Parts: sequence; structure tokens; C-alpha cells
Amino acid sequence: MEKMIKVEFSNGVTREYKENTPLSEIAVSEQLNFSYPIILAKVDNQLEELTYNVTHKCKVEFFDRSSLVGNSAYSRGVQFLMLVAFKKVLGDVDVIIQHSIDKGVYCEVEGKELEEKDLHEVEQVMQEMIEENYNFIKLSVSRQDAIKFYKKNKQYDKANVLKYISNTYVNLYRLDEYYDYFFGEMPPSTKVLDDFKLTYIDKNGFVLSYPTVRNPKTTEDYSHHKMLFDAFLDYTEMGKTVGISNAADLNAIVSTGHYVDVIQLAEARYNSQLARVADMIYEKKDQVKVVLLAGPSSSGKTTTARKLSVYLNARGFKTHSISIDDYFYNRTDTPKKANGEGDFESLRAVDTDLFNKHLIKLLEGEKVLLPEYNFILGEREYKQKYLQLKDNDIIVIEGLHALNPELTLAVDDANKFKVYISPLTQLNIDNHNRIHTSDTRRLRRIIRDNQYRGYSAAETLKKWPSILEGEEENIFPYQNDADVIINSALIYELGVLKVYAEPLLFSVSEDDETYPEAIRLINFLRNFLPIPSDDVPKESVLREFIGGSCFKS
Repeated sequence: MEKMIKVEFSNGVTREYKENTPLSEIAVSEQLNFSYPIILAKVDNQLEELTYNVTHKCKVEFFDRSSLVGNSAYSRGVQFLMLVAFKKVLGDVDVIIQHSIDKGVYCEVEGKELEEKDLHEVEQVMQEMIEENYNFIKLSVSRQDAIKFYKKNKQYDKANVLKYISNTYVNLYRLDEYYDYFFGEMPPSTKVLDDFKLTYIDKNGFVLSYPTVRNPKTTEDYSHHKMLFDAFLDYTEMGKTVGISNAADLNAIVSTGHYVDVIQLAEARYNSQLARVADMIYEKKDQVKVVLLAGPSSSGKTTTARKLSVYLNARGFKTHSISIDDYFYNRTDTPKKANGEGDFESLRAVDTDLFNKHLIKLLEGEKVLLPEYNFILGEREYKQKYLQLKDNDIIVIEGLHALNPELTLAVDDANKFKVYISPLTQLNIDNHNRIHTSDTRRLRRIIRDNQYRGYSAAETLKKWPSILEGEEENIFPYQNDADVIINSALIYELGVLKVYAEPLLFSVSEDDETYPEAIRLINFLRNFLPIPSDDVPKESVLREFIGGSCFKS
């Protein structure tokens, strides 16, 4: 008699299946509860691909592309499919997956100048492979064998990355006759990858777009944002100049103890951006009175605003900082979300009327009593903090909503200078595994929350989805309105963040809902050798997160 296994689903329903039944078969009975094909599963809080066989009583939760983990697997699958299609169409060329851009990824072709007709042929092959339903097959091989395989195929970027990890075995994936190494789980087959777009940029590259968590229904058309695109490109060129394009390049320098030069170079590059912004503002000194600085969580807004103030002071300005947070409504008056919780990340939580009245008075030369928000009491207070501007004075405002025009509606656009800041990470793990900008920010936030607020890694990871949601609504729609973009990514920082983040991530318990994400980040950090923080300058934007900044809060 065959042994039966009880499986409890996330909706509380329990069913029995024969021992060793694969999740792909179990998913068939659950598909009606999902809007899109099931891609991935959690088994007892562990992420598993649908090839996993159930062998014991367990709890199973399925995911489609509308979830964060399901969408990540979808993106990896469609990227592998695209890489294989390029090989079939163009032969011996390599496609480098560079960075995220407007709900997709920018890719460059090495070995051939790209033409639009090439993309059309690649798209056609991708569609054919989707219809033929190729399986993604996972193979566990020794790390040494994988290194030999990649060297034989002249994929030195992958061979070199594997040199610096200690795993005895690594997972390779096969699609058709092609093998590759990907950081994370894969979908079961090409059949689920039913929506994507390829957009031609120029002879060097293109954008691969696909459905997002925010819009899982369909792939949106790519919209080219030149300023953001150029910021990424500038970082890429800097990496090429110093010979650091991926994790292995950085590890090679760290392993010889020569990382101090990289730290100094990265800091100099960051400072040069601030000097350039200060010059841009100086050129408009007869107009600009308000500098607005916004960016997503853990971009380094606070340090950047303070350092920019120093550069402006050196050019003859006197700067004054105004915090948007001080204009929060009293907690009892904070608008509510649909679930009844306070909507603290919305602009509706800010008294924009009072904020604009104060700005107008200041710009007209009047003396204004500024509020200070008491976060313990949840109330605005007035403690004799007055401000009056003189001719060469400039107000610096940083915060979540700084670029939202409603925040400064009463101020003439000619009097504003708008800055968008984000750590636009261009360093990759290898040619086909990019580093997500959101992962850099997530690690920064985990460390800072623990250092200054006493939060555990699990608490920060729990909040992260709502943080992303708030950014989609309150920041990203206005990034294209900026006069300039500052890239706060430091090419060396993941080696430093590893030292601080790893112990915090290991503290997440196995039964915590964020455990799979903690394990993913731990595995991600294994690609980097640790870098001690001793040589990180006290004025570095990184000090905002790891501590020891000379800019006191």
C-alpha cells in the first residue's frame, strides 16, 4: 500500500497525496486559486521549485508572478530564455545583463553590433520555445567541475566568481542544450513565461521587459529615461576603467589587500558628483532658493544633503535644512489606509498647506517659527526655532516627498533645484546575474535599523514590501522631474555591508516568515569577500548605515 502524505495549504485546506508526488502535480489542483501560472512554492517555510517531491507531512504555499518571489523566478526564467534564444540566432555572442531600468533590464551584446531585426528574430525564437514548453532542469555539480566547465567555454566571469565561494556543490540550470548558473530558483518550464518585450536601444544594447508585481497582468512598454540611463552608464564606465565589473573583480583586489585604493576612488567619485551639483546650483544662484532632494529608502539622503550643504557653503551660500517630517499631522489626525492603519508614507500625512505657507514667508524674507515633530508623543511642537533667510541663503529639503510638486506647490519652479538620489548599483555577480539596487538598499536598511532603532533583521524584512509599495507611489513617479541624479552606490560597499549584515540575517529563525528572504541575502553575500570598515571615511554616505559618521544626527 502506497504511503499517503498530508499537505496543508495556505488557505487552511488539507489534502492527501502519494509519497514523492512533485509539487508540479499538486499545483494543478490549486491553479484555480491563482490568476497566473504557479511558478514557485514554499514547503514548511523553505522556497522550493515545482520539481520538489513531498516526502513528509508539510505546509505548502504556492506563488505566481504577482508575488515578489514568484516574479523574481519569472524574471530569471525569461532572462535565461532570452540568453538561449540569442545563442540560437546569433551564435557565438554573449549578452551581458547590466542593470534594471524602467520595469525591465538593460542588456548589452558582446561580439556583434545589434540590429533591430536581430531582436525580432530572438523574440520569435523565444515564442517558439515557450510554445514547445522546454523544462528548466537543475543539476547539482561540484564547484570544481563547474569551474572547469566555464573555463572550457571561456565564461571566465562565472568561473572566477565560483573561485571565491566555499560551496562544495553548486546548481547549474539547463535549458535545451545550454547550461548556466543563476542566483535563485527557476520556474518549471518556458510555458509560464507568456509575456515579455524586447526594446531596441542602439547598436550596443536593448531592454528586456516583463510583468511586474505592481502590474502582473501584462508587460508595459519601455519608456527611456535618459538621465537615469546615463547615471547607470557612467557607473559602468567607471567600473571598466578600474577593472571592476563583477564580484570576482572586486574579490581579486580584496584578496590581495589592495581595497583601500578602491575605497578612496569610490568616495572621490561620489564627492565629485556633489561638487558638480553645487556648481550647477551656483550657476543659477540668482534664482535657486530651495534645493529638494528625494530618493527611495536607504539611498543616503541625509548624508548627501549635509555634504551638499558643505559644498554649497564653500561656494558662498548659507544653507538651512528643513525636515518634511516636522510637518507631519498629529498622529490622531493622520489619514488612514483601507486596512485602518495610519498612512504615514503618504503625502496626505504631511500638512502641505502649512509647509507651503512657511516656504512663501521665508522666501519673502519673513521670520518664521518652525515646528518640530515629537515622534514619541506623535505631535508637532514649537520650541522657539526661528528662521529668516538672507540674500545668499538656500533651504535644503530632503525626504520621501521632496520631488512631489504638491509639497512645494506655492514655490515657483524657477526657485527650485531638484535632486534625485539612489544607489544605482552597476556591479554584477557575473555577466548573467545582476545585483539588484533594491538588495543594496535592503542591506543598508537592515544594518541601520538595527544600529539606530534596535530593530531585528526580521522586523525590517517584514516592512520591506510596504516600503517598496510606498516608493512606487510616492517617489518613482517623480524621479524624471529631477534636475540631476546622484548615484550613491559605492563599488566596494557590499564587502563592508557583508560584515555587518550577515550576523543579523543569521538571527532570523527558521519559522519566521522572512526566513527564506534572509537565506537568499546570506547566499547573495557569499559572493563577496569581507572588507573591514576601518578605512571607510567618517564622512562617507556608507557611515549613515554602519555608524561612525562625522555628521551627527
